[in-house]
Amino acid sequence: MAEAAKELKIKPQPLIAVSDVRVSSRWYCTLLGAEGLAEHPHRTGYDRISCQGEILLQLHAWDLEDHPNLVSQDAVPPGHGVLLWFEVRDFDLAVERACALGAERIMDPHVNPAPGHREIWLRDPDGYVVVIAGPDGEIQA
Repeated sequence: MAEAAKELKIKPQPLIAVSDVRVSSRWYCTLLGAEGLAEHPHRTGYDRISCQGEILLQLHAWDLEDHPNLVSQDAVPPGHGVLLWFEVRDFDLAVERACALGAERIMDPHVNPAPGHREIWLRDPDGYVVVIAGPDGEIQA
């Protein structure tokens, strides 16, 4: 059993509903230094943001199809109770990219002493809260 657990690899692939997939795709690709899918016929409705072949985030247009929880955009605030949290190795460059995007800052870069890393809290074009964090332990107490 322990051997099987070692082989199990779980990769989260969160999906959020957005107003404009292309705008959000460019925003996240720029912020994270990542890439979206190659051009395809469904691109205005769906995209995947990835880095080095690993999916970081999926984007889906609101009300495009009758998927549960991806309808009725005005029913709730975007991402209420959800933080999109990304650990990056290039924190300073990510902050520069966020500034270049004109991203709304919720919290300026700061040190979170518990994990010993730096964070910046932002809002994406749809109002989702995005946290960019350096690796745990990068800042020595």
